[in-house]
Amino acid sequence: MTLTQLKRIRAAVRAVLALGVAASIAGNVLHADGGVISRIISAWSPLALLLTIELISRVPVHSKRLARVRWAAAAVIALIAAWVSYWHMAAVASEYGETGGSQYLLPFSVDGLVVVASVSLVELGGRIGAATAETPEPVTVASGPVWDYAAPIGPMPSPEPEHDARPRVTRPRAKTLNSAEKVRRAAEKLPDGTVAQIAAKAGVSEATVRRYRPVPSDATVASASGPDAAETTTNGHAVDLVEVAA
Repeated sequence: MTLTQLKRIRAAVRAVLALGVAASIAGNVLHADGGVISRIISAWSPLALLLTIELISRVPVHSKRLARVRWAAAAVIALIAAWVSYWHMAAVASEYGETGGSQYLLPFSVDGLVVVASVSLVELGGRIGAATAETPEPVTVASGPVWDYAAPIGPMPSPEPEHDARPRVTRPRAKTLNSAEKVRRAAEKLPDGTVAQIAAKAGVSEATVRRYRPVPSDATVASASGPDAAETTTNGHAVDLVEVAA
């Protein structure tokens, strides 16, 4: 028998027990003399028995000594409730027309129903407790990472570098020309230019042009016998040669 079935049967037995106790309370209240206080007193014994059975069936006891004390107290309460309810119900049955000894037998049906329902309820409570212990309720675990705080914590992993999906464009750096290269290029562009023109073209001083200006490999020297002036180069400097008369 499953745990769900046991709980359903326990609910039905509890309803039967409540019906028997209600019949006992009704008989006690009907036989009580007029007055609210007397009716409350007469209804107390069956109600006390109902509460006692509920406590025994619901609250487990692990000590045998306490269990014996509880059962002894429950037996005393049950005897008191049966004694009081029996005479109240017998008197009510006799008053309302029951004769021939039936008025003395009718209370046994109510008390017997209460006793059987009480024992059944206690037995079901024990079986339900045993079934619950064998089948623990599932534990719901929240989704997400489970952290074990008892385990030693190692070094934290280094974060992974973010990769840029965009291709990187490498731009060539502009080549920086030195003074000699500037002078050489300006001289190539102005082969017949003067020192001042080459210096202005290269963006350097005239002294720099005189220092780095390339010298032709076949330097020509004007003939000394000619009537015109000739220009030669000495240590990278242009020198004008003037014809000297003999």
